[in-house]
Amino acid sequence: MKNLIVKKIATNNTLSIAEAAKLLEKYTSLEDIATLNWKNTFPYRPKIQFRMAHTGNEIWLKFYVREKNILAETTQINGDVYKDSTVEFFISFDNLNYYNFEFNCIGTPHIAYGLGRGQRTFILPETIRKIKIESSLGTQPFKEKSGDFLWEMMICIPIQCFAFDKITSLDGLQATANFYKCGDATSDPHFVTWNPIETKNPDYHRPEYFGKIIFE
Repeated sequence: MKNLIVKKIATNNTLSIAEAAKLLEKYTSLEDIATLNWKNTFPYRPKIQFRMAHTGNEIWLKFYVREKNILAETTQINGDVYKDSTVEFFISFDNLNYYNFEFNCIGTPHIAYGLGRGQRTFILPETIRKIKIESSLGTQPFKEKSGDFLWEMMICIPIQCFAFDKITSLDGLQATANFYKCGDATSDPHFVTWNPIETKNPDYHRPEYFGKIIFE
């Protein structure tokens, strides 16, 4: 099981998303999302990496993706982004309930909280809009394109998004998490994870397989 120490980047200023990305590039290392848990059924594995840090009141997360097919049709907050080319980050602060953060490749977010797949409560859109998201593919939806695509996404998640936990600072917190790539409606459906998931069929809503993350 992989674990991760999330570096703190101290800043007294309100930074632009581009400035945050530069600091993230400077002070953190790349992590691979490379586990194919269901390779007999879904053998395609895009290349996915990420960087992660925090400022105390914000999580900074940047994904780097190389894949054959890109798709971005969902534009509605909390819509079915998982059908598109999507990166995901699930995190639990109590080893029980967890938040699922899902972003398609044009930055459409889907965020909910709860005990399991069938017990989700959506985070309010006005809270979700506090997240800063920037994708190298822009924000406009498009039908599937096939070829060889490289894209990046920078995400800044304020602690207000953890609306069901009384978090005043990320400093020193321990949590559990997993990171994912999927694309259910693409020509090559794929399910790639940071930590392995030992289920018969693809299922990202399995917090028992989350790895430990420690915020400096």
